[in-house]
Amino acid sequence: MATDVVILGSTGSIGTQTLEVIEDLEASDQEKFNIIGLGCGTNTDLLVRQINRFHPDTVSVKSSQEKQIVSRKITEEVEIKTGPEGLNKLARMTDSGTVVNALVGFVGLEPTLEAIDNSSRLLLANKESLVVGGPLVYRKLNDSETSLIPIDSEHNAIFQALETGEENEVERLVITASGGPFLSTPLDRIEVASPEEALDHPNWDMGSRITCDSASMVNKGLEVIEAHWLFDLPYEKISAVVHPQSVIHSLVQFRDGSMIGELGEPDMKVPIQYALTYPRRLKNNYDRTDLVNLAKLEFKELEEERYPAFKVVVEAGKSGGNRPAAVNGADEELIDEFLAENIRFGGIARGLELVLEDLEPVENPTLEDLKSTDAWARKKARSLVKEKIIGDR
Repeated sequence: MATDVVILGSTGSIGTQTLEVIEDLEASDQEKFNIIGLGCGTNTDLLVRQINRFHPDTVSVKSSQEKQIVSRKITEEVEIKTGPEGLNKLARMTDSGTVVNALVGFVGLEPTLEAIDNSSRLLLANKESLVVGGPLVYRKLNDSETSLIPIDSEHNAIFQALETGEENEVERLVITASGGPFLSTPLDRIEVASPEEALDHPNWDMGSRITCDSASMVNKGLEVIEAHWLFDLPYEKISAVVHPQSVIHSLVQFRDGSMIGELGEPDMKVPIQYALTYPRRLKNNYDRTDLVNLAKLEFKELEEERYPAFKVVVEAGKSGGNRPAAVNGADEELIDEFLAENIRFGGIARGLELVLEDLEPVENPTLEDLKSTDAWARKKARSLVKEKIIGDR
């Protein structure tokens, strides 16, 4: 029997790789899937190709403009929805199937909440759902029968390692970080690095926001917050370490001193397949790690002077309330400003600090509070750039 699947963010990096994994599994006759919904933003050309290949019942695009483009290019009968409500509609489509949330940014939070109420399994690559709305997601999950499986390589590695022990046996989680493109760059050069330099990731091929976040290590701060909510552990039991080779994707240390990690090639298809087929491990032909020829595995301390934004983000998570929402929204805007060459790379970390300094805290935010905070933080970040408070290039 085929599993119904909805993919939110189907034209992005994780979404396209999820569809490739599904094709691989079906081609090998190991699993069957029924793609009933696809959600994207503005990449209409790719969405049209996906519609022609997978024949979904419903798709969602950013606005009526994209809807008109898609409707003119397809011949199949497909319901086309738009905007946030379109994504929420997709998240409500499957009672016993799987929702893959591969959206990028705050826009992924509401569909996550909808999917928890309306699906049997949620595969989560949208870290903002837990970074921004961790308490809301946590409470909903506890009141539902929906299973949440992380797709991000670090959290999927922890998810797998935790299978080897009991919850009360966990001593700490260790999230690995590649160090990004600025691992060996002189500190004074990082401050004025160009977008081309920030986007030149040594190991992973990702979208522009996550690649910039890897360069600033904002992504690792967000992953610490995400791990806090995913695995219900206090922040003092979660740490990050730089591992330039990106071979060990993260580790769990248990109370007997044993460390269990997941090791493999830097290939997102592996955690995607594991999440899709959990608890089974099905055969694939993806690259294997050759231990004999494996490069030396290195581990380094995460230097706060090299990655000042990391501490800002983690402290926002520890303080809680609407602070993670503010830092997340501001980060998205500051990256856009950086990529447009309106600010220096160092302006990202400084901008996050200033946004948090001016934030009016809300300790137990509702969804509406988080939306308001997100909007305020974005506006504040833009004003910092416009008024040249964090400097230009």
